[in-house]
Amino acid sequence: MSVAMVTGASRGLGRALAGELAARGWDLVVTARGARALAEAASELARAPGVRVTAVAGDVSSAEHRGALVAAARALGGLDLLVNNAGVLGTEPLVALAAQPLDGLREAFEVNVVGPLGLVQEALPLLREAGAGAPAGAGAVLNISSDAAVVAYGTWGAYGATKAAGDLLSAVLAVEEPALRVWWADPGSMRTRMMAAAEPGEDLAGLPSPQEVAPVLLRLVTEGLPSGRYTAQGLGVRAAGAGAGEPAAEPGAEPDAGGRR
Repeated sequence: MSVAMVTGASRGLGRALAGELAARGWDLVVTARGARALAEAASELARAPGVRVTAVAGDVSSAEHRGALVAAARALGGLDLLVNNAGVLGTEPLVALAAQPLDGLREAFEVNVVGPLGLVQEALPLLREAGAGAPAGAGAVLNISSDAAVVAYGTWGAYGATKAAGDLLSAVLAVEEPALRVWWADPGSMRTRMMAAAEPGEDLAGLPSPQEVAPVLLRLVTEGLPSGRYTAQGLGVRAAGAGAGEPAAEPGAEPDAGGRR
């Protein structure tokens, strides 16, 4: 059975992605900072028939925690898919760069950039071993991005800078590890706690939910699409909700407008 690791899995997109994977029979290692919320999510995920779920609460910016996550995956038999979803904004609500707390920026880089790269480094031996047993034909990494990585939105500068760094690291990883599938994907704006915290005055009612977006992003896995940058809209999510039949974005394509996470 295939094994996936999902960070930021206690709520939002991470929880939705973990749920979709569990429904497809994947064993899971899930993590998030909040132990109680993570335990509740893991309990629900474990209801999927035959699925093993290991929950390890902690912060992905911690090297010790990253080691514990990879050890948990090894105990389940290996690692076929790493989903780097956990992230922080750097300050809540978002502010202009002139007012951006530098400590918040440092934290955002630690959680959004250093943590995911450290987890990739720790997990690479298992991902390289995944081989033909994984659905994509090899181990795979899915890094959650944002169109704030490539579009200059006011007040999104600090968060966007971390996502831009993540995009470049993903692209280089794809070059350096050609046997792996490496996707960096912009899910688009969603009705999430993070989005509400980023822009408290915004009306999120018309945005899709993470549960609508997650199965579309997982087309990357189920169809074994080539390494590259994708958007949920390009993979099939329309602006007002989920849709089907739209072509996938070409690897490296620019994101669709209005897709801040």
